[in-house]
Amino acid sequence: MENHRFVLVGVGGQGTLLASHLLAEIGLSLGLDVKKAEIHGMSQRGGSVVSNVVWGKPVFSPVVGEGEADTLIAFEKLETLRYLPLLKPSGAIFVNDHEIEPITVSAGKQIYPNNADIEATLHKFTTKVFWIPANQIAEDLGSARVANTVMIGVVLKGLGVELDYGVRTLEKTIQSRYLELNLRALKAGYDWLAISNHKG
Repeated sequence: MENHRFVLVGVGGQGTLLASHLLAEIGLSLGLDVKKAEIHGMSQRGGSVVSNVVWGKPVFSPVVGEGEADTLIAFEKLETLRYLPLLKPSGAIFVNDHEIEPITVSAGKQIYPNNADIEATLHKFTTKVFWIPANQIAEDLGSARVANTVMIGVVLKGLGVELDYGVRTLEKTIQSRYLELNLRALKAGYDWLAISNHKG
């Protein structure tokens, strides 16, 4: 297969790095070569977190340049806008409908964009936009902390990857006390895209 380049973005504490690890492990379980790179300065203080994952045969570099990403996975809406230039024109965006105000907004110096403006901007880059209520789905399961796993479930369905690859990856990656909840989150995300009639 040609290389498939993912960019995962979020804010510190959202599980962006765990999600990128899961995605890398799923790629390996598919028999692909995988490379991964992370940038997470200030992540523990609510700063931006970005990770690149590349699947292929073979992969020589995990670096995803401007206009190269096949899939942009965003765990926070504003972070989606920040990394849009990395997406290729035919790429897909999976964005969690979740808002974390940056300091400039909470201090009253800037205004957080509304959903209509964000969606309009995303659609200027691609028609493949999946707007996902991942935090709400996760909260309905018992904890917003598994919103990242919900997102991975949606992405697997969107890519046409069988759910079992994600299940097996979680079973060998997630601690046993958190496994059952994460498995439900993965399936909930996978099922959400299957039944949502999403036109992304």
